[in-house]
Amino acid sequence: MRSIVFQTGRAIALLCVALALGTAPAPAQSADRPVFLNEDGLPTLAPLLEQITPAVVNISVESRQKAEMNPLFNDPFFRRFFDMPSPQTPAPPRQMSAGSGVIVDAEKGYVLTNHHVIDNGDRIVITLKDRRRFDAELVGSDPGTDIALLQIEAENLKALELGDSDRLRVGDYVLAIGNPFGLGQTVTSGIVSALGRSGLSVDGYEDFIQTDASINPGNSGGALTSFDGRLVGINTAIIAPSGGNVGIGFAVPANMARAVMDQLIEFGEVRRGLLGVIIQDFTPDLAEALDIDTASGAVITQVEPGSAAGEAGLQPGDLIVSVDGRAVAGSADLRSQIGLKRVGTEVELEVIRDGTAMTLSATLREGGAIAAAGDRRFDRLAGAELRNLQPGDPDFGELEGILVTRMDPGSRAESSGLEAGDIILAVNRNPVGSVTELRRELSRADGALALTVQRGGARIFLVMR
Repeated sequence: MRSIVFQTGRAIALLCVALALGTAPAPAQSADRPVFLNEDGLPTLAPLLEQITPAVVNISVESRQKAEMNPLFNDPFFRRFFDMPSPQTPAPPRQMSAGSGVIVDAEKGYVLTNHHVIDNGDRIVITLKDRRRFDAELVGSDPGTDIALLQIEAENLKALELGDSDRLRVGDYVLAIGNPFGLGQTVTSGIVSALGRSGLSVDGYEDFIQTDASINPGNSGGALTSFDGRLVGINTAIIAPSGGNVGIGFAVPANMARAVMDQLIEFGEVRRGLLGVIIQDFTPDLAEALDIDTASGAVITQVEPGSAAGEAGLQPGDLIVSVDGRAVAGSADLRSQIGLKRVGTEVELEVIRDGTAMTLSATLREGGAIAAAGDRRFDRLAGAELRNLQPGDPDFGELEGILVTRMDPGSRAESSGLEAGDIILAVNRNPVGSVTELRRELSRADGALALTVQRGGARIFLVMR
């Protein structure tokens, strides 16, 4: 009986796909649109894929990692005692990694991919579907959204048009195109399983599209497209307890990638605006306690003095329910929406205060995102969330510095010895009293980075290279 039910369900699913493709509206059958029926009248995606797959590329990254040497080999007494020659620094071994990318501007040669695909790469090579190979230049990279932008000089490129990812709905059909396991270009299909996913232990600004289209290692940076051939996402992460695909993959929405790309082209980095609030999720318990009949939003628990939020008149206890007309699902969603807007942008906030709805305008200021893309000097603090000291902090008024509020496990900042709760007082002995000053000092530091840090009752130095 289970077998019959399964086969019947499968037949219905195939019939739905056939109907969806076979009854496409007239524009889908025009000369500039792919035809979804083959010569036998059966549904097919082959004409569509012939048009869009040339825009998806393979990315290979070459990097070198310093080899570890036993410290005893540097001891002159040890070398003389064992009659050993002077140590020779071995050439670091080459490391190769691979991923995928998407051409989004054929004329200028712009290629979108993931930050983690090209991170720390000394040489980036892009291979097109027609097997042409080009050295790529890194325009900029943003660890916060895991988006990077590359550029190649090539002719006769094919680009994908960016779609509007905000129009996606759960159940929409999508295609995932990339280079999994080094096999070469591979296409899989599925549906949008969920939208607005966050809290997935991926650093930064999260608003993922979840899909059951098969995504595996090597697909990172590849295309997630709609059935009309538009790019709706950049494949980024999977949940893989067994090391392979289990039907849960995640993509950065195209609208988020577009916002990041525009700033990388203009500035070489992402200049995020800061509202200047501490927030938490709006829960049913809070709704009952505050007597607010609203399902979602983000509650302000603290407003930084002199911030954009303070000047706009926001207060602790305010519930932010939308930004520029877009609903706020929770604290992570608000952080992502604000974090994708530029410094100086004026945002319209719909707020509920004491049961009364109101609209306030705030002009975003320079934020605390230190790991700016496109300049590896900032990458040394990647994984650390930082903000200025403010009223309520134990050392406010006694110290001038920047508080490390959160540290991502395994991040570069953590491996350098930085910890949550540390207060950064100086960079290379130059005092820093704000995130803005820290950014300025980091931009000047070309070599080793010496941070003066207050940790509890002790003051220590941390060296980052």
